[in-house]
Amino acid sequence: MEILKVENLTKIYGKDSTKVVALDHVSFTVDKGEFVAIVGASGSGKSTLLHLIGGVDTPTSGKVYIDGKDIYSLNSDNLAIFRRRYVGLIYQFYNLIPILNVEENIALALNLDNREVDKIKLNDLLKTLGLLNRRYHLPSELSGGQQQRVSIGRALITEPTIILADEPTGNLDSKSSDEIVELLKRANKEYNQTIIMITHNMEIAECADRIIKIEDGHIVGD
Repeated sequence: MEILKVENLTKIYGKDSTKVVALDHVSFTVDKGEFVAIVGASGSGKSTLLHLIGGVDTPTSGKVYIDGKDIYSLNSDNLAIFRRRYVGLIYQFYNLIPILNVEENIALALNLDNREVDKIKLNDLLKTLGLLNRRYHLPSELSGGQQQRVSIGRALITEPTIILADEPTGNLDSKSSDEIVELLKRANKEYNQTIIMITHNMEIAECADRIIKIEDGHIVGD
């Protein structure tokens, strides 16, 4: 079942002599439960694409449909609500709230949406993430790999339609990187979670079901 449709997506920065075409009429679809890696060199447009899919940035032209919803037909308030409920974002630099502990950081999206936290589900997720004995620790008391696991938990707890991971291993050592990739694969297989991951590392990309290669704002391989 098609869960994501990207249609003629274009993003242009600047104009005239400073004009940069970051994305040029990019189109593709992703089915529910797919694990897709998007690869490309720095400046290829892959991060721009991920931000547009997630509704973090707005396109110059084109459409993004998530579960049949044209996300750019929503006003800013409704788009923020949609993103919070249906899109899980995992960043390279974790973006955890420093004064909240592990449990509170994971539950943050639910709390912001005035949704009740299922304690049993949260406990199971902490166990899956290997963070049961760290649940009351602050981000400053965690390793980089543990902080990234918290950000994965924060993305998973809302049961989003799609998870977008922007270089999730880019700030980690090789051992922690392997653990994070294994967690994403497990989320994909056990929860049938649809995942789109940006990476410049082909070895990591090959863990996905499908690899989309971007070059100069164009898809050159799928």
